[in-house]
Amino acid sequence: MPLYATNGTGDIPHATAFWGPILQSLGPAALPEPGDGWADWGKDHDIGFGLYLCPPFDGKEAHAGTGGSFGFAARDAAQVRDLYALALRNGGTDAGRPGIRDHYTPDFHVAYVRAPDGHKLAFVFYYHDPTQDNE
Repeated sequence: MPLYATNGTGDIPHATAFWGPILQSLGPAALPEPGDGWADWGKDHDIGFGLYLCPPFDGKEAHAGTGGSFGFAARDAAQVRDLYALALRNGGTDAGRPGIRDHYTPDFHVAYVRAPDGHKLAFVFYYHDPTQDNE
């Protein structure tokens, strides 16, 4: 089980404005700011999963990794759609509209967005049954 993910960004306020509402919707609380221009969410340092935003450690410009993504579990297909819309409202860009991806499994409902710094997020609901979806 992962302990944390650290995400380099060149603009902490802008990145926090994007990530904060998404993580608040998913449940992780913002942790007290550790200083030095960092922002972080989780249960507690070193307990459970945490997400940290900070300037790149190498001092170079922040950029997204090729092929990498952050996957977040949604409680249902409606939350997938809500998180996708929330991300777009807060500066994210479309990387794959909400829907079934048959090439994974026929019940894999997912939406993809890119964060302002280019990192890819996936909002996923497994075991989707279209007959039970109100959309």
